[in-house]
Amino acid sequence: MADLVLFGDVLTMDDTNPRATAIAVEGGRIVVVGSDADVADLIGPETAVHDVGNACIMPGFIEAHGHPLNEAVLLGEPVVDIRPVTIPDADGVLAAIAEAVAEAGPEGAVLNGWDPLLQKGLDEPTLQWMNGQSPHKPLIILHNSGHAAYFNSTAAAAAGVTDDTPDPEGARFGRDSRTGDLTGVAYESAAVIAIAGPVLASAAGRFPELIAAESARLNAAGVTTVSEMAFDPAMREPLAAAAEAGALTTRLRLYEMSGPARGSDLEPGAGDDLVRQVGIKIWSDGSPWIGNIALSFTYLDTPATRALGMACSHGGANYTGEQILDISTPYFEQGWQIACHAHGDEAITMVLDAWEQMLAASPRKDHRLRLEHVGAMRPDQFRRAADLGVTCSLFVDHLYYWGDVLVDDLFGAEHGGHWAAAGSALAAGHRISFHNDGPVTPTDPLRNIADAVNRRSRGGRVLAPDERIPVGAAVRAQTVDAAWQLFSDDSIGALKPGMHADLVVLSENPLAVDPERLADIEVQATVFAGTTVHGSLS
Repeated sequence: MADLVLFGDVLTMDDTNPRATAIAVEGGRIVVVGSDADVADLIGPETAVHDVGNACIMPGFIEAHGHPLNEAVLLGEPVVDIRPVTIPDADGVLAAIAEAVAEAGPEGAVLNGWDPLLQKGLDEPTLQWMNGQSPHKPLIILHNSGHAAYFNSTAAAAAGVTDDTPDPEGARFGRDSRTGDLTGVAYESAAVIAIAGPVLASAAGRFPELIAAESARLNAAGVTTVSEMAFDPAMREPLAAAAEAGALTTRLRLYEMSGPARGSDLEPGAGDDLVRQVGIKIWSDGSPWIGNIALSFTYLDTPATRALGMACSHGGANYTGEQILDISTPYFEQGWQIACHAHGDEAITMVLDAWEQMLAASPRKDHRLRLEHVGAMRPDQFRRAADLGVTCSLFVDHLYYWGDVLVDDLFGAEHGGHWAAAGSALAAGHRISFHNDGPVTPTDPLRNIADAVNRRSRGGRVLAPDERIPVGAAVRAQTVDAAWQLFSDDSIGALKPGMHADLVVLSENPLAVDPERLADIEVQATVFAGTTVHGSLS
């Protein structure tokens, strides 16, 4: 007898059986997907039976590029959330900083989400300004992109970072060009962690509580699997404790940050279907919002780019092509999948050049090497990547939140309008995924699907309508194709016998609604391993 039987409009994402009206679950796994008659004999006295009516039953959504462990900390105490989705204006941000400093203890204040492109009127923080905001206690403000942190002198002293501290590999501290003194900014993960890590370490003791809250946020969006794209091996023990305590109601796929040792203490695929390490993460460049992505074209000369010091700049990369090859090759030869952050088209060329050389020296079938975000990726680059077997995950939600900024303030219609070119990716033959890169934008697969289908900014502008994609392809990018990118399509991403019973129940079928209403579809319930973890099936 089944533990759970659901009746409704079942969208399976299984090409051999795309639609059904009933699904049966036993022991957290799907046993039948078919007609009402197909499940009738599996209903017993103890079976939980729910008819969801006209609602749509789908595979649970998959966030193929997330940072749930980081987000669990940054959206919990003591960090103050100042992201544009929380505080949209500069005055509100400045008031939140003043309040956080006033209320902070001797350990200081940490705020996350500074974004002058969306919070109009904010200037680039200087060390002097940061010291003025908090003369005696540490103050750290994380940029919304996650690629920079601003700090005062007290925070630097508390972290043991001085004018003589060397730059970490692939990261750097801002320094005065004349004196070499710190300027109060850290760029890229290793430098950001050096500054903020000691303050955030206090959250480790509450990690099961924090990751449970993060799982609940993801479940509320219909997400049942998420990758961790900046996994620090130091988190292995707290994560194991959280999993043992039952705090996880999402599956995790871990991508360990690359390091100078060029190796992990685990073998590829270590773990189980709840938590598994599948890859290694590299950052070839940074964020379009702070000017450190490598481009063949320049930023526009606008008030916004002048204020941020990136007018007419081509940006830059974190590594050379030779360094990308040097980092990638040992991990690849150890059998790892590699995911490389690459926004600018020059950075993408650099990575593809390095990986083409690596693949020629060490061929591997079905390697699923990944390019992440790919904002400025061109059609010819998508074709080249496809020829190499390299797959892409697109940060398509940039179009909604920053679409107008991309065109008006940063790159113009030609380059900004074609940002996150999902249509070109599909035309090149890719199986793509979408992501929100939490906590940069709130995890919202339905918003991502709407973004890719409509390409409409928050201001109502349609960006490069030729890059729009069909609804079905967009849904695949949040389910079965995302599972494939994570080497997990044997157990999640589709509804068929033997797969995990990770489901989402939507108020409407995304294939049947007006595309302009896709983002308005509601998540009525989320089921993880056969257990309802959000909403209600009744």
